Amino acid sequence: MTSLIPRWRLRAKTFITAAAASLALLGMPAAAHADDGSTPPTLTDGSGLTQVGAATGTATNFVITVTTPQVAGQHHIKIILPSDYNANPTKRYPVLYFLHGAADDPIYQTYPALSESNKMITVIPDGGHRGWYSNWRDQNTVLGAQNWENFHLDQVIPFVDANLRTVATKQGRAVAGISMGGFGALHYAEDRPELFSQVASFSGDVDLSVDSMDLRLAAVASLTNAPGGFCDTGDCTGSYAPGVSSDALFGSPYPVFNADQLWNDADPTAHVGKLAGLGISIYTGSGRSPVGFEFWVEGANKHLRDHLDALNMPYYYQDYGNGTGWGTQCDGEHNAGCWAQDLVDYIPRLEQAFAAS
Repeated sequence: MTSLIPRWRLRAKTFITAAAASLALLGMPAAAHADDGSTPPTLTDGSGLTQVGAATGTATNFVITVTTPQVAGQHHIKIILPSDYNANPTKRYPVLYFLHGAADDPIYQTYPALSESNKMITVIPDGGHRGWYSNWRDQNTVLGAQNWENFHLDQVIPFVDANLRTVATKQGRAVAGISMGGFGALHYAEDRPELFSQVASFSGDVDLSVDSMDLRLAAVASLTNAPGGFCDTGDCTGSYAPGVSSDALFGSPYPVFNADQLWNDADPTAHVGKLAGLGISIYTGSGRSPVGFEFWVEGANKHLRDHLDALNMPYYYQDYGNGTGWGTQCDGEHNAGCWAQDLVDYIPRLEQAFAAS
């Protein structure tokens, strides 16, 4: 009976219901708030994503697992919220979409600069061991559906906007990535420039043309699970098992009678003009020998810089060579020690760009 329920509970229930309704009218998600401030928030399925199990982590640094018809299997999405997110329930934040490299997982992206920012949300979606942030030409390989671009741009972004208090506009989004993710960041910004205001690549595989055939063949190695992928040392070929055809991603990679046209269409360096109006940041080292992977990457990034110069487009370019003076953990090679310092340099500049927009 109503008379047995304390009046303060009725008032509290009425207030909570009204508050939720008000937030819905304002377009502010009410569900994505941890009840006690110590556990991950509850997010609502949508935009084609279905969550599997419970989120793991803390209220401001957590991982969800999702399934989608666009990409076979289960996929992690790591989300890092500003430490004051729960304390400021009406505040909205810009979002950095951070794309990891080959043979990696969002769970292991633990760069301090990402978690120390209090001015933006960071979202790190799964890109697969060799998904290449693209919709594959061949959807019938042993790996099943491989529509990574659809997954990220048409599903993850609206899912995040629906569940979190984001600045859900072009000016409130940036995309950046390391290695394979550097390719992905430029590829996404070129394909959908209306979504992002800033783009950054850290040791990115940003030139897949015949001018950087070494990087194209490294990409092919990741597809076919052949030696010579992205490992400077050791045998990482098991990370790319099972192998698929070299043609699975963009068709034939071999420049014979224009058979590699789809590789050229996807090459970020050849299409940098599509980035006009975006803030562009490029980071690379040189490695310590011509046999290291970063040596190849530097050449590709120089090609990208030359194309930007030819179009008189503004950009920020940092080549830290062998790593001397670029943080205490950077040796100039293709590794997390250098990328951590890249982010120490980049995140404050990104925060300033967001604040100025």
